[in-house]
Amino acid sequence: MSDRLARLTADLLRAAKGAGADGADALAVDGTSLSIDVLGGKLEHAERSEGVEIGLRVLIGQRQACVSASDIKPETIATMAERAVAMAREAPEDPNIGLADPDLLARTWDIDALDLCDPADEPSPAALEDDARRAEAAALAVKGIAQVQSAGAGYGRRTLHLAASNGFSGGYTRTSRGLSCVAITGAGTGMERDYYGDSRIYQSDVDSPETVGRIAAERTLARAGARQPKTGAYPVLFDERVAASLIGHLSAAINGSAIARGASWLRDALGEQVLPDGMSLIEDPHRARVSGSRPFDGEGLATARRAIVNDGVLTGWTLDLATARKLGMQSTANAARGTSSPPSPSLSNLTLSQGTQSPADLMREMGTGLLVTSMIGSSINPNTGDYSRGASGIWIENGEPAYAVNECTLAGNLREMLLSLTAANDARPHLSRVIPSLRVEGLTLAGG
Repeated sequence: MSDRLARLTADLLRAAKGAGADGADALAVDGTSLSIDVLGGKLEHAERSEGVEIGLRVLIGQRQACVSASDIKPETIATMAERAVAMAREAPEDPNIGLADPDLLARTWDIDALDLCDPADEPSPAALEDDARRAEAAALAVKGIAQVQSAGAGYGRRTLHLAASNGFSGGYTRTSRGLSCVAITGAGTGMERDYYGDSRIYQSDVDSPETVGRIAAERTLARAGARQPKTGAYPVLFDERVAASLIGHLSAAINGSAIARGASWLRDALGEQVLPDGMSLIEDPHRARVSGSRPFDGEGLATARRAIVNDGVLTGWTLDLATARKLGMQSTANAARGTSSPPSPSLSNLTLSQGTQSPADLMREMGTGLLVTSMIGSSINPNTGDYSRGASGIWIENGEPAYAVNECTLAGNLREMLLSLTAANDARPHLSRVIPSLRVEGLTLAGG
């Protein structure tokens, strides 16, 4: 299949040149996905999709246009190129667009070292259904669980090939296998629910259905009898499963697109402290058997490990070629793209420095405060970093879990919040975002 995709991208580039493009890049993606949901021990939903999508970006001077299709016939490719060129001639000029200098392109990489493709056979629908049934049964077997809202299993395989008129050509395959369960306790206005899921590249690495169902049930029961917490300023511990959202806000604020527009609360923070002393944020696109890994970016540049924040100090932005040119910098090889859109900056795998204490240790130090296990909604001012989100979790009294809480709002300022972080030691190393539980000091809680 990779050879077929390489031929498709070559055909697209030839068609673009024949239609009058000065330069072009092409992406071909062959994808297969299979998902199974069960409810009440019976098959609820089954879906399978597969097909090839192609995308073409053409450049005429400093103008560009993108087109895509799911039809790969030669006449379709010719029509795509003609339409893309016609569109580009009418597009506004952008002095920052353009393909990479050939000297900057990735030339060699060890795709086997990234271990992104499970060699095992595609699972059968029956096998996925069995996993989902077992997860549902495991959740229902836990006393106090009233019902399971959903239990599902899925599989995906995606092969892509990127080529450009500057000489780049490369591709790889990625697989995924997942299992999830959502459990419910109580009834009426007293109903609470929670979930657990696991997704890996290799089927053999996925948590067992019994583990998935049990953890979903345990998380749900921990929310039983939830009520609103006290209103005031308290320390807040973001559980590992939601702590990545805090780092996500940091990631968004250093994205080159936001920086180039001046629409970021960190726009003047390069070289300044944004995390506590000793805490670093590392991007590593070459971690083996991790979903976010990739040997090259969406513009054919070689990806590499880098410290985004080093010992608390912000060292750089997240840039593709266009945003780098606009800011007078070099691309950080962070371009991502789809078949129907031009490149834009995007981070891959992130790892935040862990601490030495467990979440329980951090709770004991808190005394009184909130452990956040779930969040809804978001009101983030991109220019000031003012933060407000709905949350639920467990109220902490005397350093110990006291009761479940919901319907509360957290408020603060992200610049101040990030500087007050204390990290636990519970990050899961197989995730693309390896972020431990994080304690933030002095957030405002609005409850009952």
